[in-house]
Amino acid sequence: MNETMVCAVGNVATRPVYRELANGASARFRLAVTSRYWDREKSGWTDGHTNFFTVWANRALATNVGASVSVGDPVIVQGRLKVRTETRDGENWTSAEIDAVAIGHDLSRGTSAFRRPSKEGEPAAAHRPEPSWESAPDTPPGGAPGTPPGSAPQQRPEPVGVT
Repeated sequence: MNETMVCAVGNVATRPVYRELANGASARFRLAVTSRYWDREKSGWTDGHTNFFTVWANRALATNVGASVSVGDPVIVQGRLKVRTETRDGENWTSAEIDAVAIGHDLSRGTSAFRRPSKEGEPAAAHRPEPSWESAPDTPPGGAPGTPPGSAPQQRPEPVGVT
């Protein structure tokens, strides 16, 4: 099948609307995608034109969008592009929609915590402890191997809070 697959990076512009339909769940929201470019004359970044897309999600993706996405969230949407042209009251209207296959938060602009939804009839998964990312046990108390005792330990980066 020849379909136009796109990947759009932008911000959620409207509150997702979630509906339970006869053939499964459906959700939609508007996505604002603004191009940015380096303006040599101003020596700074400048916002270009903003394109708006209506994003449609179905079934499990719709349910997860309803629980995870809110206005202003930076997201990445992958799906089939559909451009429609129609005439309303003598005027031509063009709209662009994305039938989403995948939607996720843009982690280059914040953090996100992933949770798997529990399947019906299955008990909730047992909580697994965080893996230990600490140094190996043979590391001296001062820090990394080969570091003299008493020297300052290395600083670890802190995760950035989501705004």
